[in-house]
Amino acid sequence: MHNHSQFILSPISDILKDVVSASAGIGSGIETFPMCDYVMQSVFLKMTGSQEQKMKCICWEMATNDFEYRYHFTKMPLGECSTFKDKQTIYKDLIKQIKKYNSSFNVLTEINKAEILSTTTSELTNRFLNTNLSIWAQKSFNEYSTIWNSILISSFANDDNTLFAAGTTDNSLKRIYEEHLYKRRNKIAHNTQSYQQNLPTLKTLLGENIKYENYFVYFGVLILIDKIFVELYKKYLIVLEDN
Repeated sequence: MHNHSQFILSPISDILKDVVSASAGIGSGIETFPMCDYVMQSVFLKMTGSQEQKMKCICWEMATNDFEYRYHFTKMPLGECSTFKDKQTIYKDLIKQIKKYNSSFNVLTEINKAEILSTTTSELTNRFLNTNLSIWAQKSFNEYSTIWNSILISSFANDDNTLFAAGTTDNSLKRIYEEHLYKRRNKIAHNTQSYQQNLPTLKTLLGENIKYENYFVYFGVLILIDKIFVELYKKYLIVLEDN
């Protein structure tokens, strides 16, 4: 009945496990440092691509089980499901589907936000600690730790309509996604840097926001989104089976 459930429920963080294992035998000498950007870009694209496919699969599952949603979904296609707006739309749609069968569903009490955040942090930190990738990009890894420690459970999934809170600070998850992660995804996926300067300007390097150009932070945001959707999809399957 649920053709895509196994894929939807599989953690996106498994991709990190694979890259750590694959790069373990390379070593971390100075001669291996040029590998860093190639590996990071590859992992980042795999994670963003996998998440985009997962969003589409969730939509297809909802459309399969609800004809009204199918009509709405086919009239307003979401495209690549890569933008924050797309993900927020699917987040809202998934909660609406759950509430269709369980009107008392409350995202604040039904998913364990504290556990989602803590496991995201521990999985990412423990996965990379003392590995080639954290040694190659030690400054970025240290900055990731500082940035990620400022993320609170109030930063995400606060109600039925809000995947990430619309914070005004630079370290708001929504801002990191839209102004850094999504732009980086497009630059790599479409190779827009091929006709641009290879290095950032000095003005860019001096800016405060340069620290958010950080693959470890991007991995954390993607894993956090993944965990939220996995938990909601589990709830969706339960209410669907019960009804």
